[in-house]
Amino acid sequence: MTRPITVLLVDDHPTLRIGLRTLLHLQGDILVVGETGKGEDVLPLAQRTRPDIIILDCELPGMSGPDVLAALKQRNIPARVLALSAYGDESHVKAMLQGGAQGYILKSEAPERIVDALRTLMQGKTYISPSLLHKAARWLSSPAQADFPGKLTARERQVARMVARGLSNKEIARALGISERTVAFHIGNILHKLNMSGRTEIVAWAIREGLVED
Repeated sequence: MTRPITVLLVDDHPTLRIGLRTLLHLQGDILVVGETGKGEDVLPLAQRTRPDIIILDCELPGMSGPDVLAALKQRNIPARVLALSAYGDESHVKAMLQGGAQGYILKSEAPERIVDALRTLMQGKTYISPSLLHKAARWLSSPAQADFPGKLTARERQVARMVARGLSNKEIARALGISERTVAFHIGNILHKLNMSGRTEIVAWAIREGLVED
């Protein structure tokens, strides 16, 4: 039997947590291992429950979402983070994605999209609400990245395109007939050359460069 995706819920609205917990429980392959409405509780809870994914509200009493992300990064907590927010503006999206979240989804999305987002993150991919994807690409593009539009090799641009399409390293390796280690090497080069910190920024760059269709 496949191990379920373990999730820690972090949101200061009890009703929303109840709804999410019920939704995820019904999926069969997702297990909620903890929940809290306070940012200060996230680190000890994550250390105790070791979740695969943390669903993290951007606006929390006490420690904010970005503050929680910084604490998780400082303690090297390996959980991936899906930012859950009522806000789709630049400041919130940039703060969470640049802070280390691998996904950003609006609370207004259909419930099944949250489930899709969790499964996407579990595959090592990035998930951003469709309505925010191209805005996020603009917001995450820095002047330093824009200065070097042709710096990548043809293979690196191909890999960047596949990352932006949501493919995992394993899927990219299979499609290109190369090893996962080689894919990781190319992604490392892309991040270094374009002064980026993660896959989300590769997605933004690829969209801005026209490597991904609307």
